[in-house]
Amino acid sequence: MGVIDLDLDLLRCFVAVAETGSFTLAGDIVGRTQSAVSQRVKKLEDIVQSRLVDRDSRMLQLTRDGENMLNHAKQMILYNDRAIRKLAGPASGTLRLGLAEDFIAHHLPRLIARFKDEYPNVTLEIEIGMSCALTRAFDRGDLDLVVAKKDGDAKKGRVIWHEPLVWVCGQDFDFHLGDPVPLVLLPPPCTYRAIALETLNAAQLPFVVACNCDSLQAIQAAIESGIGIAILGSSFVRSGLKILSAAEGLPFLPTTEISLLGEDRADAALALPLVRFVVEELSISSRLALPIKSGGNYAGRA
Repeated sequence: MGVIDLDLDLLRCFVAVAETGSFTLAGDIVGRTQSAVSQRVKKLEDIVQSRLVDRDSRMLQLTRDGENMLNHAKQMILYNDRAIRKLAGPASGTLRLGLAEDFIAHHLPRLIARFKDEYPNVTLEIEIGMSCALTRAFDRGDLDLVVAKKDGDAKKGRVIWHEPLVWVCGQDFDFHLGDPVPLVLLPPPCTYRAIALETLNAAQLPFVVACNCDSLQAIQAAIESGIGIAILGSSFVRSGLKILSAAEGLPFLPTTEISLLGEDRADAALALPLVRFVVEELSISSRLALPIKSGGNYAGRA
């Protein structure tokens, strides 16, 4: 048998699928369509003459050969990227980054630690705020790169993640169908607020605004203390909180889209690695999220 070379593009697609468990989310990471990612993984399987991904289960899973290939693929990508950085010289400069407070703030410590470890010469100037405010700052030229919810005024950019929304309350909160739903809300133009009001009105369920908060941390504290119920992304369900399932009678919730703005105008040497780190952190958080009750509001990824 002659020498067989593995294409790094195929390996990157395979690793993205392995880390997200989804061809769709993998496409968001590598900037390709779902079908293109699927075709590249199939091509890699043809090259190594082994099935790497089990497509028959509800969620994509790696086969035993896939697990072995994943370790090799990560190492090959790592050595490639290190060689490029060493030969091209270390990336340096300043990147002004906007992160949605109600989405990614709890990912920040690990994200920054990883990025600074690999890119010590890059200075990050980070602004955390509401999605609409960050988008306006981006339009003014005050930010180079923004990760925000794709809603309200923030209907721009490339979608890099899909976050399932869930009804969340304190662990000891007792909700009875028929009682007015005590809502804990952020101020308008928050999309979660609009979704809560629209879905409850559509389901003809009574509600009251039990608490208005000005930050995600205040929302989490309010619902953990038993004041009421809020809508959060599934990865925000921490210890002390629980998800209300369909059995409690609350309506099904949509999936929110997280978009990236600025990759076409920011310095690619600085922006692209950071984007990769952001999506990888989201994948890690998704896998570590608390289990969601059967019959709840969570829709599995395609």
